[in-house]
Amino acid sequence: MIGLGHGRTLAAVVNELAQRTASNVRFVSLLGGLTRHYAANPHDVMHRIAQRTDAPAHVMPVPFCANSPDDRSVLLSQHGVSEVFAMAQTAPIKLVGIGTVDDDAQLLRAGMIEDADLAEIIDAGAVGELLGHFFDVHGGRIATALDGRTLAVSLAECGDDQLVAIAGGIDKTESIAAVLQSGSLTGLIIDESTAREVLQRGDAR
Repeated sequence: MIGLGHGRTLAAVVNELAQRTASNVRFVSLLGGLTRHYAANPHDVMHRIAQRTDAPAHVMPVPFCANSPDDRSVLLSQHGVSEVFAMAQTAPIKLVGIGTVDDDAQLLRAGMIEDADLAEIIDAGAVGELLGHFFDVHGGRIATALDGRTLAVSLAECGDDQLVAIAGGIDKTESIAAVLQSGSLTGLIIDESTAREVLQRGDAR
């Protein structure tokens, strides 16, 4: 079982996959992905990887963010949702993206959060995002109003799972550095130019 998150770099990697049969593998969404913008929908990545691998793919048929904590509980209790959520939480390998916290943030552009949500998160000092969890420049976790409403796996419950981020682009240097400092990841797949920038940022500190 392999869990998949969201992100433009992760989507680009899936697009480059050669057609192959991997029927002994299953994929599952690590977060809700019903959005207003189909092209940016995390579920689209799931459909594409299923087509390229002939492997079963289980999407989480809920939005990324519920209107309230109570609504989140109701959604997670629905038949078909609770099962997928349990699969996602226990997937031993989780491939995720790292998001920026700015006007170009994938969560905002995909319609997964609102402008007001992003403004609050920026004001709180967040510079990086991982599965809807936000981090400051030192890798510290930032509490936001989304915490009780987000439909995504919990980093606290990942335990010994392999949590590997696929990220790249100089514009994500600060975000990647923040997530790395959080200690949440067990692996990072990154391009050389961005890796050098991240290392230089670390040396400057």
